[in-house]
Amino acid sequence: MNPVTVALVEDDARVRERFERAIAAEPSLRFLYAAPTAAELLEWFAENAVDVLLVDLGLPDLPGLEVIRRARRLQPACAVMVITMFADEANMLQAFEAGAGGYLLKDGTETDLASHVISLHAGGSPMSPIIARQLLVRWQAHSPAPVPRSEGGPVALSKRESEVLNLVARGFIYPEIAQQMGLSVSTIQTHVRNIYGKLDVHNKTEAVFEARQLGLLRS
Repeated sequence: MNPVTVALVEDDARVRERFERAIAAEPSLRFLYAAPTAAELLEWFAENAVDVLLVDLGLPDLPGLEVIRRARRLQPACAVMVITMFADEANMLQAFEAGAGGYLLKDGTETDLASHVISLHAGGSPMSPIIARQLLVRWQAHSPAPVPRSEGGPVALSKRESEVLNLVARGFIYPEIAQQMGLSVSTIQTHVRNIYGKLDVHNKTEAVFEARQLGLLRS
C-alpha cells in the first residue's frame, strides 16, 4: 500500500519539528510539507494533493477554522485533523462544522500522533478524551427523549447494518470491520452512511448513542 501523505500548518517551529519527527518515524506515513502560516500552507495545498492535513487553530495570519474551510473546498478527499491548545466547546464545535474529522490537544499528542493520523485516514474520528467527553455531554444534553416504540415505530436496520453498527460501537475502524466481515472498506462506509440516515445522526458518537437509546446494540 502507498504511504498516507501528511501536511501540517503550525506556527511554532519546535512543535512543527516534533510533529514532523513523529510522522516520519512511522513507515506507513509520509510527511510532505510543514508551513508556519496559513498563507504558505494554502498556496502549497492548492497545487499538491495530500491525504491528511494537520491544522493548528491559533495561526498568526488566518484563523485555523478558515484554513479548514478552504482546505475542504480545495481537496474534499483530504481528511483534516485539528491539533491545538484550545479545549473549549466553541472551537471544538466550529472545527467539526468547518469539516475537521478529528480534534487533538497538543498536550500528550506527540506520542500517539502517528496512530491518530492512521485512524483518521481509515475513517476514524480521533479525539482527545476531554474533547470526546465534551461532545458526548453536549449531545446528551441536547438529545430529545427517545420516542416510545408504540409512537415512532422501530428503526429497521438490516442484518449487515446491525453487525457494522455493533463493531463500530466496540471501537473498530473501517478496515478492521471490513476484514472481519469479509467486505470492502467502501461497502462498510456505505453501510455506515445508511445507518446514519436511518438514525438521523451525523457521526459515530451520535450513532452509537442513539442506537443505545433505541436498544439496537448487543450487550
